[in-house]
Amino acid sequence: MAEGAVFDAQAVTDAVAEGIAKIENASTMEELKAIKTQYAGAESAMTQASKAIGALPKDQKKDAGKLMGKLRADFGRAFGTKEKQVKAEEEARELAAETVDMTLPVNRKPLGARHPLPKLMEDVEDFFISMGWQISDGPEVETEWYDFDALNFGPDHPARQMQDTFYVKGNQAKDAAGFVGSNMVLRTQTSSDQVRGLITRGVPLYIACPGRVFRTDELDATHTPVFHQVEALAVDKHLTMADLKGVLDKLAVAMFGPEAKTRLRPSYFPFTEPSVEVDMMFTTGSRKGKWLEISGAGEVHPTVVRNYGLDPEQYCGFAFGSGLERLTMLRYGIDDLRLFFEGDLRFLRQFNE
Repeated sequence: MAEGAVFDAQAVTDAVAEGIAKIENASTMEELKAIKTQYAGAESAMTQASKAIGALPKDQKKDAGKLMGKLRADFGRAFGTKEKQVKAEEEARELAAETVDMTLPVNRKPLGARHPLPKLMEDVEDFFISMGWQISDGPEVETEWYDFDALNFGPDHPARQMQDTFYVKGNQAKDAAGFVGSNMVLRTQTSSDQVRGLITRGVPLYIACPGRVFRTDELDATHTPVFHQVEALAVDKHLTMADLKGVLDKLAVAMFGPEAKTRLRPSYFPFTEPSVEVDMMFTTGSRKGKWLEISGAGEVHPTVVRNYGLDPEQYCGFAFGSGLERLTMLRYGIDDLRLFFEGDLRFLRQFNE
């Protein structure tokens, strides 16, 4: 119905019927919007017919108005019903497209892997805690007194030379004998924390000190300037080498399995008397039938007991220490220490639980 045309009831009725039919066949909101614009917009037949009512004779306006009201209502109901249906269908399609199938394989970024060394350190700590021992961690920058003097290292002991120990700048004084006890070093053993523990905690004392230590070694397959130790100390009345052997046997079983066996060989350390090397027999793998050293140990030297402020006639004890990298290498069959520092996931993933 063109602009300025006379009111044609049949034409506008047919146009609305055509629009309703198209509404029924529409499947998207875009189609519905286009139909609404065509059949109910400013240029539509319904709008033009409504405008043409004003030019009708007075006696025809009422019937024309009723007709247009009915046509608009029919069109509006059809459009509203279809609009709800199409919106619901589109929402359903969107939800279906966004649905996550929880049974599908997950495509995640590759995960890292735990290093075998801290895993073994945790096992060592759990072992001592299970026996009621305390775990302690002291400073890595130590005075010479805690690192050497308190442990009966003489002023001329080779370990105190600069080619074996990292010295730290600080309150350094020299006399005719060389460096004195006020000097600072990167600790060469965690035994220094045992000294601190005994002085601050008193006796009886059962303490294990895992941690990082430093020595001036070149990095190669079996040496590194930075490595880890666990040092254990028990000070009480009536402790003997039999108690030491019992703890070492249980530690070997906890670390290497029920078939692990240990033996003691005479040795020398300035802080123990008598002193022994601890060997373990391997019953499986490429080392089957071989004894390999895993620790140094002994009864605490009387001079060291006196340095703790105790009477060696009343108190005695035993101590032992192991390199944790060495234990890790023996436990997992690792033959090159440098692998610990490379961060290669191909190496680390072998030890994932």
